[in-house]
Amino acid sequence: MSAAAEAPIVEVRGVSRRFEKKLDFVARLARRAGLPVRKEVVHAVDGVDLAIQRGEVVGLVGESGCGKSTLGRMVAGILPPSEGTILRQGCDLRSLGGSEARLAKLRTQMIFQDPYASLNPRRKVAEIVGEAPLYHGLVRRADLADYVDEQLRRAGLDPTLKGRYPHQFSGGQRQRIGIARALAVQPDMLVCDEAVAALDVSIQAQILNLFMKLRRELDLTYLFISHDLGVVEHLSDRVVIMYLGRVVEAAPSEEVFARPNHPYTQALLAEVPRIENRKRHFAGVQGEIPSPLNPPGGCHFHPRCPYALARCKVERPVLREIAPGHRSACHLNEAT
Repeated sequence: MSAAAEAPIVEVRGVSRRFEKKLDFVARLARRAGLPVRKEVVHAVDGVDLAIQRGEVVGLVGESGCGKSTLGRMVAGILPPSEGTILRQGCDLRSLGGSEARLAKLRTQMIFQDPYASLNPRRKVAEIVGEAPLYHGLVRRADLADYVDEQLRRAGLDPTLKGRYPHQFSGGQRQRIGIARALAVQPDMLVCDEAVAALDVSIQAQILNLFMKLRRELDLTYLFISHDLGVVEHLSDRVVIMYLGRVVEAAPSEEVFARPNHPYTQALLAEVPRIENRKRHFAGVQGEIPSPLNPPGGCHFHPRCPYALARCKVERPVLREIAPGHRSACHLNEAT
């Protein structure tokens, strides 16, 4: 077996992503007047390491604003990292050129949260699904109609509807159109960014079952981004927990839900509604998530952590293995 075949399908090494907010007119005038005005920098993702094996379903979980969607977009090639490297089967895409790089990027596709916003309202379904494979030479124009029909059927849609526009479909049908569009370029990995969050519960179950069916049929790999821990527990082989741009815990799904290690993971799972706890009063994780414009030093979670030590305020904990396949970034692991 070659080294490329043995390598993870995607590996993220020390990846960070920052967004700079440009100074407005008043701020520029203040700077010219000699006042200390600095650009605002959002630290969306901060030094993340992550490896995803072929055929694996990895659930990426965290509060809103933790950077999970930004990380997903970098994995999908939509955003470049500010720092770090993203490898595809051991190969840095930046080292590829021309059509080789373009075709390599096609192999990872993204399914977005809002299926209506991600579809061109001026294009018919046939054009939405068929445009990319035709442009990239994956299908001949003479075979395009049959190819589009095949992708729609695979996503659970009637091909006779391909002459309609996105606004003529329900939310669940529009998400299926997005899935058909992604499958049309023959990817081996899908990044699903809150792909069922905007759908009714009954439709959510249908789309999740479709994802699992496609996984079996096409040997797909998933990075499944969600805030719904119930969905992640049901769907994922492995769970990665993010907090304020950093990975704080990663382990097989059963291990995370049975033996959470990081205080943030413990707080999240303690508030998952369950039938046996129906008389309990539930409350969210205490405190407000700090601003990514000015993240706290040391462990980002220390202002909200009930077990914080003095070193937590100044020293960033290392994401280390605490059990086979189970990694956690917490100084408490060194104290025990």
